[in-house]
Amino acid sequence: MELTGAEIVVRCLAEEGVEYVFGYPGGAVLNIYDEIFKQDKFKHVLVRHEQGAVHAADGYARATGRVGVALVTSGPGVTNAVTGIATAYMDSIPLVVVTGQVPTPAIGLDAFQEVDTVGITRPCVKHNFLVKDVRELATTIKKAFHIAATGRPGPVVVDIPKDVTYHTGEFAYPAHVEMRSYNPVLKGHPGQIKKALQMLLAAKRPLFYTGGGVVLADAAETLKELARLLNVPVTSTLMGLGGYPASDKQFLGMLGMHGTYEANLSMQHSDVLLAVGARFDDRVIGDPAHFAREQRKIIHIDVDPSSISKRVKVDVPIVGDVKAVLEEMLRQIKAGRERPDREALTAWWTQIELWRAKDCLRYNRKSPIIKPQYVVEKLWEVTRGEAYVTSDVGQHQMWAAQYYRFDQPRRWINSGGLGTMGVGLPYAMGVQFAHPDAQVACITGEGSIQMNIQELSTCKEFNLPLKIILLNNRYLGMVRQWQEFFYKERYAESYMGSLPDFVKLAEAYGHVGMTIEKPEDVERSLQEAFAMKDRLVFMNFITDQEENVFPMVPGGKGITEMILAEEL
Repeated sequence: MELTGAEIVVRCLAEEGVEYVFGYPGGAVLNIYDEIFKQDKFKHVLVRHEQGAVHAADGYARATGRVGVALVTSGPGVTNAVTGIATAYMDSIPLVVVTGQVPTPAIGLDAFQEVDTVGITRPCVKHNFLVKDVRELATTIKKAFHIAATGRPGPVVVDIPKDVTYHTGEFAYPAHVEMRSYNPVLKGHPGQIKKALQMLLAAKRPLFYTGGGVVLADAAETLKELARLLNVPVTSTLMGLGGYPASDKQFLGMLGMHGTYEANLSMQHSDVLLAVGARFDDRVIGDPAHFAREQRKIIHIDVDPSSISKRVKVDVPIVGDVKAVLEEMLRQIKAGRERPDREALTAWWTQIELWRAKDCLRYNRKSPIIKPQYVVEKLWEVTRGEAYVTSDVGQHQMWAAQYYRFDQPRRWINSGGLGTMGVGLPYAMGVQFAHPDAQVACITGEGSIQMNIQELSTCKEFNLPLKIILLNNRYLGMVRQWQEFFYKERYAESYMGSLPDFVKLAEAYGHVGMTIEKPEDVERSLQEAFAMKDRLVFMNFITDQEENVFPMVPGGKGITEMILAEEL
């Protein structure tokens, strides 16, 4: 069957079962857009900025586990998309981003709207392709989806010159592809698993340290069963929240720079640490030298061998799919008779409960000014903890992580590795497209929301009933917090002195706007907003300008060197 390159692209996306393509047209991709117009296998979502397209595809992928798809034109279309690509890369999110390129004969001649897409994106993709021959197009797209979704997931860019989209070639979409240079290991080494279990069952102070890999591998149920069988405490990174139920008594909360007192102390004083799909990030362990002061044995499970012993030397590395390795651990424990030392575990839990009694997340609940923590807690109550929550980046992100108790995976959608402001609204769009009947809330700040606020137009076009929770403290809050602590209160360019009227702005886009200024109005306003099931509601909460995120580990310090609220 002879098809044009543009027809082949569209047929490939349909063969992959793609539901939505998030994109923005331009000259280099007009042939593809013309073919999208003619088909009915998937829907196209016209965003208002290419960054919004990739973030929305990213949000869709995080909420579903499927590959998100974005389509942008050459030149500025690609460069606008790079932030979204890098964001997905840092958090291991499966994306295929199709980019237009100038015609093949013009490549390298500084043609109109030409950039070196392969060169620009190489540092922030799992892989990228430049397709110069229409006969290679279908196989390349199949490879792109395969690479994006398998092993450690990530974004793959397919750059297609315009002439390739109108050249014709025979179409045959392969059922599967094999690449000699790409064969991710999925099953853990039996000897390493056996060694890890011996170490874990002999532990006096065990701890499960879990990360985003648990969510990405759909391993939450297996993790929960293993943790409960062994009665081991569990802590999570920012990206791993929801991988273990936050309401469970064995969960110690998030650890790291803004982690709980009990999680950080347990991490430091454990004697056997099982790291599951986590990478010992600098925001998690702080100063590696401080972390190494306490002697502990470390077991590390990760599908990506390059993540193991990258920052912290481990004793038992296990390369493999997180879910497959945990299932094998569970099988062997059930088949054997050995169990943890109950007396030692009781003593360990006694110590943990003493740390937990510190109540490090308490705040002034009698404040006459709205506390941001209170808004998040009330959001959790009003949504019964069942909402999909996206966030931007800053103080509001940390409060969302600390006070919205995620009991299910893929409900917490945020930028962890890159820390990208502006992701919250397009993330929420992607999530709402994926789950049209779900409650979707975007927790944001007045700095972040303005970075992609144009997507309110997209929300109106597609009638997305998102609920935007703006924790408005009139500052770039996290910047201001650091300036207060470490720059002697020199608030250089962190004050937002000319904010728009967010209610009028929301209404100008055709949505509902609210401003809430009193604590006693918080719960009622949230209930009213979520009762409007077919409208986007933009909620502008005027919050305490001086509220800080606690606990806090200063940069370069160890995870037990926390600043707590009561110490100031």
